[in-house]
Amino acid sequence: MTRLIAFNKPFGVLSQFTDADGRETLADYIDIAGIYPAGRLDRDSEGLLLLTDDGRLQQRIADPKFNKWKTYYVEVEKVPDEQSLQQLRQGVTLKDGMTKPAHVKIIDTPELWPRNPPVRFRKNIPTAWLELSISEGRNRQVRRMTAAVGYPTLRLVRMQIDNWKLGNLQPGQWRELKLQKQGSKK
Repeated sequence: MTRLIAFNKPFGVLSQFTDADGRETLADYIDIAGIYPAGRLDRDSEGLLLLTDDGRLQQRIADPKFNKWKTYYVEVEKVPDEQSLQQLRQGVTLKDGMTKPAHVKIIDTPELWPRNPPVRFRKNIPTAWLELSISEGRNRQVRRMTAAVGYPTLRLVRMQIDNWKLGNLQPGQWRELKLQKQGSKK
């Protein structure tokens, strides 16, 4: 039977089970044999990471050709103007080409766990939170997109992949998800 695990990856944890340099990995939190991440989250990003023992499901979740939308809460430096948000909605030119259009809006500060270490705070530079969804998965894509329009990312938390949501999982916690037929829903 296929297993699918939702994990709230803490800041500073690698999206792999081993590390030659002794950094924190998934193995410090999950003791289940034979599961692997379906996609990645950078070491300095947090939130939903899906893991499975089914290679085909892993590919359907991680491969951009399947257009699985991923939704993030993104804290950015300064408050984006409408023109910058529109650029994100139309796609942004990065060194590796044009991104697909994103869904983005400014949101109120979400209720999240404190980050350790905390995000740097500068009294004279305001920050804003965005809800941003993309259907690609390029390396550090969200960070590169917000920087390209002039608003560097300070904190990045993935909240949802396709229909799978982080829910109330706290950093370092995981839960097994029930799969419906074809493994496409929670």
